[in-house]
Amino acid sequence: MSSGMNSDAEFAYGSGHLNPIKAINPGLIYDSNEVDYINFLCGQGYDTRFLRQVTRDNATCSAATNGTVLSDLNHPSFAVFTSSSTTVRRVFNRTVTNVGSPMATYRARVSFPTRTARVRVNPNVLSFTSVGQKLSFQVIIEGTMDASMVSGSLVWDDGVHKARSPIVVFASIS
Repeated sequence: MSSGMNSDAEFAYGSGHLNPIKAINPGLIYDSNEVDYINFLCGQGYDTRFLRQVTRDNATCSAATNGTVLSDLNHPSFAVFTSSSTTVRRVFNRTVTNVGSPMATYRARVSFPTRTARVRVNPNVLSFTSVGQKLSFQVIIEGTMDASMVSGSLVWDDGVHKARSPIVVFASIS
């Protein structure tokens, strides 16, 4: 999608086509639970009263969750808002769960079409030894913006499964 034709650009569509056959056996999942979402809501400034309306239980916000931001959620996407003149440095911590073959090695492949910023994945190889095993990695985005919006992707590939995550760095949304 062209940002010249649609000002919402990368935010106007999903992460790609869904193949229902492959979706049954995705290989990797980014798992989140209720506590992750509670921490996120608290970090966004919601108080305990509002939180209890959402959860319908005795959930509370603590001082430890007040700094939780969207980038801390274990989601399969990476978005950074910045001004066009500043240097970007954002570290995303993610954990994936192997739901594919017990012995699987995934390699990270990053596509990010800009010369002034780069995306690194550490580690860039995840080797699983069992189904249900969780491994963590970091996505590090650093550099400067050379456009109002740059998008790319991270693909974890084991030769059978491809788990794609969109990456967007943007300075403004028109």
